[in-house]
Amino acid sequence: MTIAVSVKINDGVVLATDSASTVTGTTPDGVVGNVINVYNNANKVFNLLKGCRIGAVTWGAGAIGNASTSSLVKDFRKLLKDGDEKWKLNTENYTIQDVAIRLRKFIYEDNYIKAFEAFPPDKKPPLGFIVAGYSANAPLADEYVIEIKLGNCAPPRALRGSGESGIFWAGMGEPLNRLVLGFGTALPQVLQQNLGVPPSQIPAAMHVLQQTLGVPLAIAGMPLQDAIDLAEFLADVAAKYSRFAPGAPMVGGPIEIAAISKHEGFKWVKRKFYFDQKLTPMEP
Repeated sequence: MTIAVSVKINDGVVLATDSASTVTGTTPDGVVGNVINVYNNANKVFNLLKGCRIGAVTWGAGAIGNASTSSLVKDFRKLLKDGDEKWKLNTENYTIQDVAIRLRKFIYEDNYIKAFEAFPPDKKPPLGFIVAGYSANAPLADEYVIEIKLGNCAPPRALRGSGESGIFWAGMGEPLNRLVLGFGTALPQVLQQNLGVPPSQIPAAMHVLQQTLGVPLAIAGMPLQDAIDLAEFLADVAAKYSRFAPGAPMVGGPIEIAAISKHEGFKWVKRKFYFDQKLTPMEP
């Protein structure tokens, strides 16, 4: 499980996530689907092309076949830089939508479909990405989401207009639903089954509740540093909730954060390494 967060304001977009990777399988006593282990060192935030103002964050399946999702994204990054004309990105003339379309093709069409073709739809793992940043010469950032559900993947969709600001989260959404929207994910079911609200009235009721109880934490004019602090806070809330709620803590580990702005481009704010940077210097 994961928490993936995108906070978009006028000055840019911030991507944040935890580092947990949950492994499920069959336990020695034959129980299928149980959590075998939770590792806290997965990479889920990516700079998609160095020198360009483009990033991504992922949630869901940590691997496709024998390759980790992070390794596949790095393969995709190499194609954007050095691939043929089908893949290589024209850094002078591209859109975030273009990048999202390419990523969907590489992850879903070229890898996911084949890896999980023998799985029944309800056993195919969910997987998602937010691709965010600035199109070439664009004054404001854009965010596109790619979601694989039950083995199907629609074309990338814009999360909001370029001039709009807000928060998007995916993965373990329960804690942030409660904090930001003002109610848990089970509320529609409670309204219908426990309180007898007719199904046809539930969407309107949910809209009223969100308008009344929701908290607009992301303000368009807030400074980028405050958006960074907000993204870190949201990821930390999800991790702490997972830690203390019943069940395995499936959100946790170091929080990684990247900020993408018009003039500074893609900048890491928090990042973990499996090696000592003093022993293994690397380019920024």
